[in-house]
Amino acid sequence: MPDFLLPDLGEGLTEAEIVAWHVEVGDTVRVDQPVVEVETAKAVVEVPVPFAGLVTMLHGKVGDLVEVGKPLVTVVEATSDPQTRDFQPPAAEDSASGNVLIGYGTSASTPRRRRPARTAVQDRVAVVSPLVRRLAREAGIDVRAISGSGADGLITRRDIDQAIQSARADRRPPGAELPAATPAAHDGITRIPIRGTRKAIADKLSRSRREIPEATVWVDVDATRLLELRSSLNADSAASRISLLGLISRFAILGLRRFPELNARVEGGEIVMGPAVNLGFAAQTGRGLLVPVLHEAQRHSVEQLCVAFGELTERAREGKLAADELTGGTFTINNYGVFGVDGSAAIINHPEVAILGLGRIIDRPWVLEGQLAIRKLTELTLAFDHRVCDGATAGGFLRFVADCIESPAGALRYL
Repeated sequence: MPDFLLPDLGEGLTEAEIVAWHVEVGDTVRVDQPVVEVETAKAVVEVPVPFAGLVTMLHGKVGDLVEVGKPLVTVVEATSDPQTRDFQPPAAEDSASGNVLIGYGTSASTPRRRRPARTAVQDRVAVVSPLVRRLAREAGIDVRAISGSGADGLITRRDIDQAIQSARADRRPPGAELPAATPAAHDGITRIPIRGTRKAIADKLSRSRREIPEATVWVDVDATRLLELRSSLNADSAASRISLLGLISRFAILGLRRFPELNARVEGGEIVMGPAVNLGFAAQTGRGLLVPVLHEAQRHSVEQLCVAFGELTERAREGKLAADELTGGTFTINNYGVFGVDGSAAIINHPEVAILGLGRIIDRPWVLEGQLAIRKLTELTLAFDHRVCDGATAGGFLRFVADCIESPAGALRYL
């Protein structure tokens, strides 16, 4: 009986959490049929089985963590073997115990009809989105107590958000009426397991701090002309909206062409550099901080960058990013200015070697051509791996990007 082992679905993956099973013991599966949804590398992905046959065992239940290389599903190859043909699923009480038994009948069995996929909650509860299930579970919300506002009673993210707000208004933590196994408050103390998305974030950031000798440089930048340029570009209503992130990302890509040491990764004691700029950007979502990656970003125009960032951000917030859209980055940009802060000593997205940060843009006094003026100022920060380059490289890159922001027309000569 071949076991289908959990594959490595993303760099640095060591485990994944089972979100939902799409098969049951006794079901027949075909090659590449999705059999389970797991959350790993900050994404919820469907995992297809690589062979066909009869499912005889599910190695875990919803909410369990499975290590990479450990069995997910046991499948008996579909043959003429009478034992395979006469397979009987375990009794319900055995399945619930977690110790699934495999039994064999001695007489021919009736053909088995394919059962519908099971979800993370009872079949009568209309929850489709893995993100919605995840948000409800992390907040301790019992979806059985929610009336869905979507089509046919579908429970949406808005329903979960309203349930959380209602619980807060009642001055009780979400999940207070659920069993003790869910995150709940006792004597004013709330304990929430670090797992899933939050654990993936914690593991990567902790590894970055442990392994990377990080240094940070920063510079104040006059972004007045850049804002004027963006307004001019967006004045044409027929064109796609141009964002500051798109413009500054394009400048950063030009800078990485001049300072390729920063467009790299440290892998196995080696500095790995290549021509592709796989640009990651920090995106805050309901499931935590995600870093979608736009591969081959150097091939995109400013307008194409803006469109791609918008699409990736939307899918990130819906929990629909593929695993390869969250991995393989070579450089990251973090626009923390949207949170109203001026600067931040950002943590490098391991195993990358640098991250560029953009603070808020506000009116400040600035000396321009010997005269004091009110200009639109922002702060750029660059955290870099000191094993890979020195301050001259980091400072040169940061100054190049700053010059492009201050004189965007002058940056045209580098395009």
